[in-house]
Amino acid sequence: MDWVWASVACVLLVLSFVGCVVPVIPGPLLAFGGLLVLMPSRFAPSTPTYIWFGVACAVVLVLDYVVPAFGAKKFNCSKWGVFGCIAGMLIGLFFAPWGILVGPFAGAVVGELIAGKKFSSSLKGGFGAFLGFIFGVALKLAYCACCVGWLVVVLCR
Repeated sequence: MDWVWASVACVLLVLSFVGCVVPVIPGPLLAFGGLLVLMPSRFAPSTPTYIWFGVACAVVLVLDYVVPAFGAKKFNCSKWGVFGCIAGMLIGLFFAPWGILVGPFAGAVVGELIAGKKFSSSLKGGFGAFLGFIFGVALKLAYCACCVGWLVVVLCR
């Protein structure tokens, strides 16, 4: 029966990588769920390990929404640009997959234009928002890779 739980965990962990790119699927939550599925098996992690992975999952999920706005701010976006980045990210969810890539960029550019900045300056802020989005995806992929790595180590013991 332990291998059934391990198989379900593997499926969830594979799906978690899809969820890192497709925002409708919560990648880090699926990866953590894959570890939670192991609870009744002999492959179950210790309680401190569950806590560590759970806290890391929460941090990654929060950073996934904060980092694009931070990237926009680092490239001298105004408050309007940061607000536009967040709004563009949320609106972009409805136009997946391209809206997810273009949303933060376009939102920051529009916000900057509303704030009265020149188009070239607005593009710079949009680029910062896009870099932040890419960094958020990289964080999610790293978390899911850690979960997979942990499972591989446990299954190979």
